[in-house]
Parts: sequence; structure tokens; C-alpha cells
Amino acid sequence: MILLKGPEEIAVMRQANGIVREVLNALCAVVRPGVTTDDLDRLAEELTLKKGARPAFKGYKPHSVAYPKSLCASINSEVVHGVPSSRHLKEGDIVGLDYGVVYRGFYGDAAQTVGVGRISERARRLLEVTRAALYAGIDQARPGNRVGDIGRAVEETAGRAGYSVVEEFAGHGIGRRLHEEPQVPNYYRSGMPNPRLRPGMVIAIEPMVNEGTHELRILDDGWTAVTADGKLSAHFEHSIAITENGPQILSE
Repeated sequence: MILLKGPEEIAVMRQANGIVREVLNALCAVVRPGVTTDDLDRLAEELTLKKGARPAFKGYKPHSVAYPKSLCASINSEVVHGVPSSRHLKEGDIVGLDYGVVYRGFYGDAAQTVGVGRISERARRLLEVTRAALYAGIDQARPGNRVGDIGRAVEETAGRAGYSVVEEFAGHGIGRRLHEEPQVPNYYRSGMPNPRLRPGMVIAIEPMVNEGTHELRILDDGWTAVTADGKLSAHFEHSIAITENGPQILSE
């Protein structure tokens, strides 16, 4: 069931996503060589609690292994759900920062991938294209369109640049739960569920774009997804409200 939100609920979700954005901005400001992803995780949780919210991912358990940290920090060939650790960031790395909070009963969720120090032209292009794919998808998030229009726009943007989109993970509805209906894949194939977009829907659109193959594998921690060929991956995400006037980005 797709749950529609009223104006007051969307207003609270805008506040939740505002906290997410503040945290991500603070994390981006301290990303540099020598910083550990555990350092970033601690900062994210500290800032969130000061805002009267709580981290959304910590303890989340959709399968047998609960997520142990507050932040997802995915480095280089790690696609999503990278578990923070004592690993130090290095010059030239890229790191995907995926963060969510719960505030006044509603979830906020956003992500971005940033460079550590000076990055290669190869990495910079991947980040630019993935971000462009996100906004191409957002542009399709209008009443009367369908979820598949979002996925098609994302995949076409990535494909024109020679990249692949991840198929094992998708965007999603969001509200009083982190993951609600509908799923929002980053591609569309005939026969897939393809609900029509309506005012009051709130969805998280999150392209995960790989340099090489779309295929993944999961590490032994039960969470970290990495590219099967070891090539780079990038991840950008916004939470979007569908309105009569088009998409409103709640996490920008």
C-alpha cells in the first residue's frame, strides 16, 4: 500500500530531512585524508542527537544482521551500506555518505558521494554523472508520471556516459517507516510494477552508478555491497515530495 502524506506530515518530513542535510554538510566539511569512517559516524550521531532526532539506520534489521552504526560510508568500489570502521580515508578516495534520521515520528534520508582531497578525472566524472542521474530522475517525479519514468531517466543518463546502474537495490517510499511502498528502481523493464505518481507521495530517489558491471557481492559483515569487478561506484539520494506543482526536494 502506498501511503499519501498531508501537508503537515510533509512539513515534519522537511524538518527531518533538514537535519539529514545539516549532518551531511558537516561530514563533507571534515572529509580529508587521515579521517576514519568511525570518526564520521561519531560526528553524525552526535549532531543528530543534539537536534532532538535519532539515527535511522542504527539497529535497523531487515535481515539476520542488524546494522551496527549510524552512518553508511562506502569507499571506492563499495556501492552502499559500507560499515564505518577504523579505516583511514586516503587522498584520491571517493566516499559515499548515506544518512537517515527519525524526527517526530518521520524519517529523512539522503546521500552523496564526495572526493577525499584531489581525485582523478575518472572519479570526478563518475560523481558528476551520478548526480546528474539523480536530478534527471527527480525531474520525472511529477503527478501523472509513473515510477518507471524515474528509473528510465536515471538509467539513460548513466548509460549515455558508459556506466551501469545497480539493480539489486532501489529507492523507496518513505514516511513513518524508512522503507515504504513503492520501490523506486533506477531502471525500468516491461512488466515491472509501475505505479502512477500522485500528490502526497514521498519517495527517496537514489541512483547507485557503477563504472563497470552492475553486478555486486556482499562482504562478510552482511551489509557492505561492493562492485563485482572492483571498479568505482557512486551514490546520490534525495527525499522528494510529489506535489501538484512538481517535485519538492525535502533534503536539499
